Amino acid sequence: MHENEISKIIVDVCYKIHTTLGSGLFESVYEEILEHELINRGLKIKRQQAIPVVWDDIKFDHGFRADLIVEDKVIIEIKSVETIVPVHHKQLLTYLKLTDMKLGLLINFNEALIKHGIHRIVNNL
Repeated sequence: MHENEISKIIVDVCYKIHTTLGSGLFESVYEEILEHELINRGLKIKRQQAIPVVWDDIKFDHGFRADLIVEDKVIIEIKSVETIVPVHHKQLLTYLKLTDMKLGLLINFNEALIKHGIHRIVNNL
């Protein structure tokens, strides 16, 4: 399955979650429900996956933790914050570069309309 097909499924599920539960919950709640819904759609999910960072032959096993990785192709970074700031975009782009993945979705559930909370971040896609 291509990254864009995976992305469409993720966006549809986020819409369902947001219209049902609304905003204001903890990120961990959205993460758990999103994982459950994506697994129900037959997608392979890794949750809170530690991603190593290598520097000068030194491997830092826990360089960062990805909220969700879908089908080993799309990283999802979940937020429930008042405002997405530029560092959130940069953070996800760095994750994509370190994993050599091409697509990330930065999803802020703390929006009146979820379409305003979904940001596509690409790495050479």
